[in-house]
Amino acid sequence: MKKRLTKDEEFEILKLVLDKILWLGFGIMAFGLYQVFASTTRNGFYAMFAGVVILIIFVVIVFKEYEVVKSD
Repeated sequence: MKKRLTKDEEFEILKLVLDKILWLGFGIMAFGLYQVFASTTRNGFYAMFAGVVILIIFVVIVFKEYEVVKSD
């Protein structure tokens, strides 16, 4: 018999997973910035672009999974 998660438990698990994706995206962007200053500019920009793509995917997942409501 499987245990069902509450909405709060599901949200906490999703926060943990998405936090890792966020760190991965920023880490790749930081590595790309290091590459820009240390060696070839083109390889650094490719790495930074890969980090941006990961972060955009992160935003799409969050907007698709959860309803984002503006507060007044």
